Amino acid sequence: MHYQKIIFGFLGLCLMSCSAMATSAGVKESDKPKKDPYVLMELFGAVFNEVKSEYVEETDDQKLIETAIDGMLTSLDPHSGFMDADSFADMETQTKGEFGGLGIEVSSEDGFVRVMSPIDDTPAFKAGLQTGDYITHIDGLSVVGLSLNEAVKKMRGKVGTKVTLTISRKDSDSFDVTITRDIIKVKPVKFEAKGDVGYVRIVSFSEKTEEMTRQAIEKLIKDIGSDKIHGLIFDLRNNPGGLLDQAIGVCDLVLDSGEIVSTRSRRPEDTTRFSAHKGDITNGLPIVVMINEGSASASEIVAGALQDHHRALIVGLKSFGKGSVQTIRSVPGFGGIRLTTARYYTPSGTSIQAKGITPDITIPRAEIEEQPIITGFGEQNLPKAISSQVGKKASETDKIKSTKVADTLKHKKKENDKDDKDKPKTDYQLDRAIDILHAVYLTQKRD
Repeated sequence: MHYQKIIFGFLGLCLMSCSAMATSAGVKESDKPKKDPYVLMELFGAVFNEVKSEYVEETDDQKLIETAIDGMLTSLDPHSGFMDADSFADMETQTKGEFGGLGIEVSSEDGFVRVMSPIDDTPAFKAGLQTGDYITHIDGLSVVGLSLNEAVKKMRGKVGTKVTLTISRKDSDSFDVTITRDIIKVKPVKFEAKGDVGYVRIVSFSEKTEEMTRQAIEKLIKDIGSDKIHGLIFDLRNNPGGLLDQAIGVCDLVLDSGEIVSTRSRRPEDTTRFSAHKGDITNGLPIVVMINEGSASASEIVAGALQDHHRALIVGLKSFGKGSVQTIRSVPGFGGIRLTTARYYTPSGTSIQAKGITPDITIPRAEIEEQPIITGFGEQNLPKAISSQVGKKASETDKIKSTKVADTLKHKKKENDKDDKDKPKTDYQLDRAIDILHAVYLTQKRD
């Protein structure tokens, strides 16, 4: 009898659905009457009670509610979601620049976990994970059906333990990577002098990024010399973003005036504009900003503002295109929610969302193969070459010397091939950025 009741209920539901489809044919979605939110809450309560009483296994009330809320938020966009108490605490710690895990910024896409960017000097970075990689399995378990929070939880764990990720990468077969979890201590700013160029690598926009960038710039100008420095490079490649106020602060260091960014919600009256204060701590030094597809959010704010004000040349590859603002709301006793509340706009009024920042000069990734410098090869080594002394031929000594050089080069090539794996990789994009900065400096100096 119970079995027949279930079947009948199913058939009745089908008939009702078909009837509704027939009567609503040709009716626009916007013309349909909207349900009262309280009636819809009754629907939620009815389904909740059904699950509680009839689901094949006993369920946990809090988990059901939290999962339902997370499903509601993640259905809106990839960056909204619910954080339980542990996830919320991790998020607060992360903004301070130290947290536990693998060291990757991730988002949800097509049911899989997509790597937005690996963070410098972290286990994920050292394991070779790249922007655009898809994580399809965690310890052999498919991520399909998991929320982003659930997937992140499975990747986290006790420091020193290992997790195996199955990676799907463009133009490559899927492969497994085993990574040892560690405490992730992110130093948001690194810097060094590269000859007459100041190089500032901004890894993330956490609580101390603005101040550390200020210190880096001031020290580079002092160490290189205010009369010798040719300019600055801001490297924002694979910088996933972070705190809005820190991105604004970094721009304010080198902009003398003008709007930096505006945030606009669905209500026009809530538009907020952020502008630079008087004063450029570099005194107008040329700046080149490096970006790539792993540069997102706050990184794009910096690149967009400096590009629109013609304060810097943007080079590299098109950025990620995350131009949305997430507001964090605490839910005492349970955790918090992350809700998309606005979009970012550059000073020219351009939305970053799903468009990204297009560089002024595209610099592809490339590897430079260093060729040996051939010495002892030139006119004097050619057969029957005329000597530099009038009336004489090139000496036999020169020919012997040329043969020895050729033999030496063959031997050297074998050594180079053997040691290739141990050689440090050349950063082609950075080398080109330095060349461009020198060109800008010389142009400004000439003008």
